[in-house]
Amino acid sequence: MKTPISIRRGTVAAVFIDLQEEHRKDERYLVDGFGDILANVQRLQAAARRNFVPLYHFAYIVDLAGARPFHPVDASGKSAFSDKDDPLTAICADVAPAEGETMLVKTEASAFGNGAFADRLKTAGIEWLVIAGVWTEACIDATVKDAVALGFRVLLVKDACGSASAAMHQTAILNLANRLYGGAVTGTLDACRLLAGDTVDAWQVEGSVPLRFTYENAARLYDEL
Repeated sequence: MKTPISIRRGTVAAVFIDLQEEHRKDERYLVDGFGDILANVQRLQAAARRNFVPLYHFAYIVDLAGARPFHPVDASGKSAFSDKDDPLTAICADVAPAEGETMLVKTEASAFGNGAFADRLKTAGIEWLVIAGVWTEACIDATVKDAVALGFRVLLVKDACGSASAAMHQTAILNLANRLYGGAVTGTLDACRLLAGDTVDAWQVEGSVPLRFTYENAARLYDEL
């Protein structure tokens, strides 16, 4: 259900996940509607900068020497994605960190993999995380779930996230929304208003698993969030 929410100034950070060139240039890992996603991320970043909200940028970069068991490799023996020697791991220039903003590398799906990021946020008094990026069912999902488990409130910006197809993205958002305890789901415009200190009506979970979706109604439920 949608209820009014606001975010107290000084308690929010914006987190951008894996907005890397491989998702618009590597045929294997293209993100559906990536241009629109990047445009929405630009709006979020501009709102965060205007309102003195700290921005954290993450890139997924794989060094096989320390990779997880069973990590996929290509025919050449390199990581099948985000290899440390691949120039396409660079953050897209249109959403790249500005001077003074934090750029971090992660070696697994979640931005909270090694624990240091959570400690950094808590030391800074951060309670809310505005999260955007790709892929929704993978690195966004892992980051959001870890954030909630660590006691952060998550504002999940649905139209600033994406995956290989609309179906993958929409069902991943619905799955996250069903268990986004303490947080909310919005679109970019409302997220920008929240960063500016406004109160907006945002979707928040009530009870347990309220969004019972099917192939037929998933897109409609997603649009209603």
